[in-house]
Amino acid sequence: MISIEKTAEKILTRAIQESASDIHIFFRREGPLIQFRIDNRLVPQETLSFFEAERLIAHLKFLASMDIGEKRRPQSGALTINLANQVVGLRLSTLPTAHLESLVIRLIPQQNILPLEQLSLFPNTVQKLIALLKHSHGMLIFTGPTGSGKTTTLYSLLHHAHEMINRNIITLEDPIENVSEKVLQVQINEKAGITYSVGLKAVLRHDPDVIMVGEVRDAETAKIAVRAALTGHLILTTMHTRDAKGAISRLLEFGVSLLEVEQSLIGVTAQRLVELRCLTCKGDCAFACKMTARNKRASVYELLYGKSLAEVLRIMGDEEGTATVSYRQLKDEIGKAVAMGYVDSGEYERLVYHETKK
Repeated sequence: MISIEKTAEKILTRAIQESASDIHIFFRREGPLIQFRIDNRLVPQETLSFFEAERLIAHLKFLASMDIGEKRRPQSGALTINLANQVVGLRLSTLPTAHLESLVIRLIPQQNILPLEQLSLFPNTVQKLIALLKHSHGMLIFTGPTGSGKTTTLYSLLHHAHEMINRNIITLEDPIENVSEKVLQVQINEKAGITYSVGLKAVLRHDPDVIMVGEVRDAETAKIAVRAALTGHLILTTMHTRDAKGAISRLLEFGVSLLEVEQSLIGVTAQRLVELRCLTCKGDCAFACKMTARNKRASVYELLYGKSLAEVLRIMGDEEGTATVSYRQLKDEIGKAVAMGYVDSGEYERLVYHETKK
């Protein structure tokens, strides 16, 4: 019988080779199922016995310094491994279910930082992002759901700021997804008392030009970040909102005044990853094509800045204001990509939210 260590190594190696972003161990009556998330699709892999699955989860929890005896409450952990000639960070999350404990692993390859030109589908978006990055102070917010490429965009912008503008950069991350020798990276550790708000206060005394805050999660962090933006620092951060305007509403919910938002915010972006149409295959790509190194996905951005941002803030400050602001939204950018033949129409249907008419 293959040892559980070999089983874990085999599953992780295959996930890395197939460029999976997540591994799911999903319990069913007929047996636990291993699934990989590849290009935003869950792909079934193999079925394990209940005994194998329990041992596999216990082994991975042990490697991530989690409590292997605790199965009644959710846990999270992280570790770094070297497999398939790659250094990969793993983020583990367990969840008690009706059957047994479920495990999801996020794979974070320590890859080379890509230039902005290779991320965005449309070149004019890159020029606008670089122009926003040249501000000496203010706040730039990146929004989008998990897996939409926000962190990748941030790393590319920070790399550009270091190389082209010679800025002193400090990041606050949970976890550090891409180790870089060109910026000072701080790992958030809430158990040790290093939260985003505590870390941000300390970072401000370390003479930074640019501060990257992994995520604004609470009111205290939001207020400190806004104050930092007002006192001569460029703050780059992320939020989980559906569109760019949602980030402004979230700041106001956190207790930041509208005047502070107006004076600190220089731009908000909402982004999505779209799957590019393969020029060789018709419909779904063959397995051999999927394993090639061609660019399979690119980012599209909704940018809210300048006059459009000022107009949105003015309307939000008007309690009776019902006017709308015209600017290019995600649906317009994705629609443009479909019209130009870069992506299939199914991507528009998948990513664009439609209001249902009553």
